[in-house]
Amino acid sequence: MKTLHTAYRVSDLAASLRFYTALGYTLVGRVEVGEGVSLTVLKFPEEEFVTLELVHRPDDGPVDVGTGFSHLVIQVDDLAGTVDRLIKSGLWPGPVEQPAGPYGPQTSWLTDPDGYRIELVQWPPGHPAGITAADFGA
Repeated sequence: MKTLHTAYRVSDLAASLRFYTALGYTLVGRVEVGEGVSLTVLKFPEEEFVTLELVHRPDDGPVDVGTGFSHLVIQVDDLAGTVDRLIKSGLWPGPVEQPAGPYGPQTSWLTDPDGYRIELVQWPPGHPAGITAADFGA
């Protein structure tokens, strides 16, 4: 088994598409389900498959992120450069942080139009492209 993509509901599809395309996602396609409901799928240009689905159900009203969803994590190669590019695109990522110290990953946080939090991560040199059991001493 493997995880295919993340899907979450958005209140304003146009605003969400502006945000996620500024972040770097590209539109792959959209399915009109009926009664104004649509599923819009996105991916980063270097990805082979869709990784994000925006579910738009306008009759359900505004999204309430609540306390169950924490955040989406996106890996970047150059966090400082990505933060600069996002600011120039009109997004407002937070400062670059090093929560595990100078030899750990670098992170920056931003929030989409519905309040979903996104963590941008740059791994230190030599680290695998994701968290592994080795990160926990296994």
